[in-house]
Order: sequence, then C-alpha cells, then structure tokens
Amino acid sequence: MQSPEKFDLEAFLPFRLNQAAERLSSEFQQVYKARYGMTRPEWRVLAHLGHFGTMTATEIGSRASIHKTKISRAVASLEKRRWLRRFQDETDRRWEHLELTPAGLQVFEDLGGEAVKLEATLKTLISKEERQELLRLLASLEAAE
Repeated sequence: MQSPEKFDLEAFLPFRLNQAAERLSSEFQQVYKARYGMTRPEWRVLAHLGHFGTMTATEIGSRASIHKTKISRAVASLEKRRWLRRFQDETDRRWEHLELTPAGLQVFEDLGGEAVKLEATLKTLISKEERQELLRLLASLEAAE
C-alpha cells in the first residue's frame, strides 16, 4: 500500500489561488480605500451594481460570495453616502432592489478606470498566450463541481 503524499500548503492549489487573489485585491484596495475610504465589501457591492445594474442583496451575495451581514453593512454605508438607493419589489414586497445613484455611478466609473490601469500593469507580467491560458484554466476551475 502506497503512503499518501505529504500535504504541502505552498503547493496546495486553493491556497495558491487565494494568495494570488488576496495580493492583487489588496493592491486595488489601497486605491479605493485612499480615494473614497471604502471597505472591500462596499467596493464589491458598488462594483456589482455598477457592472450589472439593479440587483438584490441576495443576488450580490451569491455572485460575489459575500456574507449577508457584510452586504447589509456595505449597503447601509453606500446609502448613507448617497451612492445607492433601495426600492421595494412591486410584486413581492419582501424583496428590496438596489441601484447606484448618479454619484455612485461616478465613483464606479472613477474606480473602474483605476482597475483598468491595474489590470494593464498586471498584463505586462505575463504574455498574451499565458493570459489566455490562465483565463481558460480559471473558467475550467469555476465550472467544476
């Protein structure tokens, strides 16, 4: 009987992916925190609404993998800044829809421009073929059940 391989955290794919994502996310976090004093959940809610348009908190949570309490706090903070507004669903009053205000859209556009700059910098680190392969591999991992 073969002995199992020894666990190597630094070679563990979920760990490596998380480390890379965390480093890149932290780099961008410096931008939105310095410019707007935003937290990561606030940025993620703002980004989803800016990209996808009107959504519910539940939709954001499932798409972005954010716990509902963090979404609730982020929504309250963004609403207080007048960057988003809430409105009840006309057919089911249990649901609340969220959308960015014009001021929120301006913040999204500004930070979107900064995100494009960061991505352009990252693209210089690997070749076009490597980027395409990385995106293909990520899609395969995301599709796996």
